[in-house]
This record gives sequence, C-alpha cells and structure tokens, in this order.
Amino acid sequence: MAHHSNVDTQTVFTMDESKGGDIPLNRRELATLRAVALGQAEISCSRAPDLFIDGLACCDQSTARRLASLGLVVSACEGINGARVPAMLSEAGKMALESAKGKVLVA
Repeated sequence: MAHHSNVDTQTVFTMDESKGGDIPLNRRELATLRAVALGQAEISCSRAPDLFIDGLACCDQSTARRLASLGLVVSACEGINGARVPAMLSEAGKMALESAKGKVLVA
C-alpha cells in the first residue's frame, strides 16, 4: 500500500452549482477556504489577487488565485487597485466547503 505524504495528493470533489459541475479541491485549497471563512484573510484588489492570512502573504498564491478565479473567494468590499480588503467566501465557496466535509479521496 502506497503512502502519500504530499498534501496535494489528496483531492476533494465539491459541487459548485454556479459552474454546473464538480470542482476538484485539494487539502491546501480547503485549508485556505477555512481560513477565509474564519475571517482571517485579506485579498488585494487586482485582476490577479494576492491573499493574506493573519496579515502575512499566503505561501501559495497560485492556490489563492485559483480560488479567486473560481469565484470561491471574493473581496468583502470595494477597494482601489492594489489595496488590501477583507476576503470572504462567496455562496459558491461556502457550498464548496460544506460539501467537502467527509468526501476526501486519494487521487
């Protein structure tokens, strides 16, 4: 039996009704969604937003940008280009996080 220690080898499939199908999310993406749900995140106002958790830049900006491009993480308010504003989960992000509970599959 193979042992996978890499966090990205675990994949959770969640339903996003706005996209019309399943979106695969790995554990790192789910952890990022949980941090945003707890109110610990800020997002930069830009076409390729950066995410900050507890005031520090997220160590995996590609994850942050993917979640933003999927519409799962959004800004909580308007801001000028480059400004940091509170981040929040969209309704799709809340649904993705909720539906991921207990659905972890080894990829």
